[in-house]
Amino acid sequence: MRDVASELPIGFDGVGVAFGGRVVLEGVSMELRNGAPTVLIGPNGSGKTTFMRLASGLMAPTMGRITYAGRTSARADRYAFVLQKPVMLRRSTAANVAYALTAAGRRAEPPRIQELLELVGLPEHAGRPARRLSGGEQQRLALARALAREPEVMFLDEPTASLDPGSTNAVEEIIRKAVEQGVKVVMATHDLGQARRLAGDILFLAKGRVLENAPASRFFAEPSSQEGRRFLAGELVL
Repeated sequence: MRDVASELPIGFDGVGVAFGGRVVLEGVSMELRNGAPTVLIGPNGSGKTTFMRLASGLMAPTMGRITYAGRTSARADRYAFVLQKPVMLRRSTAANVAYALTAAGRRAEPPRIQELLELVGLPEHAGRPARRLSGGEQQRLALARALAREPEVMFLDEPTASLDPGSTNAVEEIIRKAVEQGVKVVMATHDLGQARRLAGDILFLAKGRVLENAPASRFFAEPSSQEGRRFLAGELVL
């Protein structure tokens, strides 16, 4: 990690978002701090992606304010955002990583490209067209491109939603390695097993609100909200 001022904690103060008169997220007051991954869970449409877009500075709130280590603006180069279905550039696997390094203002030197490909388990695919990789391999390449930015915070929006168990395990191992390197991971998932395996703390969202913000062990043992209890029981939460 580079020796620059931290962007953490990311503070939410009465934050909300409304589109066309419809409130998507409201009343969020909390902080994202350094440490183990923060995992967002909740039903579809609960505001998980919106929350991460706000936290990463990709979206501005329509209510309240967000601060970054006390500042009111985020430094884009300190964040990386990985989508569920990342877009691969029409070039080789190694060239995708090289492009990410250059875009982040770093030298696309072969040793660094090799290091990133080894980190995600793709060194043997360096010369292969990225669009010919399997879904799991493309997701690992997306993580390599994100890590090329040397982010302080990495946002992952359901990165294993369409992957088989083997590919899911590979992605989870990369996430663990990133955390070991000091990257704060903020991740949305519908896989409760994955949340149990990775989360340091849980944000449970429903009805456009953060209903629980608790250590993972406490949330899974005894959620404090009725909605949280119903969600863990597999019941429909609207």
